[in-house]
Amino acid sequence: MIKFKLNGRDVSVDVPDDTPLLWALRDELDQTGTKFGCGVGQCGACTVHVGGRATRSCITPVSSIEGAEVTTIEGLHPEGKHPVQEAWRDIQVPQCGYCQSGQIMQAASLLKDYPDPTDEQIDGVMGGSLCRCMTYIRIRKAIKKAAAAMREETASNG
Repeated sequence: MIKFKLNGRDVSVDVPDDTPLLWALRDELDQTGTKFGCGVGQCGACTVHVGGRATRSCITPVSSIEGAEVTTIEGLHPEGKHPVQEAWRDIQVPQCGYCQSGQIMQAASLLKDYPDPTDEQIDGVMGGSLCRCMTYIRIRKAIKKAAAAMREETASNG
């Protein structure tokens, strides 16, 4: 039995230790917002946060996250109102939408490290997250909009 925190609640899964976190999330815990893309950690569709860091769940053995805090797209904000999610909607980033949960999770992690990211920082961090619809310009624009909203919120709260 592997125990961890998922989106703020304690969970456990009874799966083999080498089961990818992706399949534990989708098949055992019904967190289907996390998508299977390539299965080798290259595309980013399966990105979740483990301990607050963007992690490719398709190549992360569930045993390696014992006791950790895992956040999926479902847990980023209970009502879908995280600044990155709001910017994604405002800019109308998705076309097919398949990669978007992973893109959003990667972008949210990026903004923890770079609250006012340059194009180069965005491209460097997001470059490993593939979008077959090629919405990269809108992704960059949404990240900058979310960053501005987060900075504004921080300034008004502190």
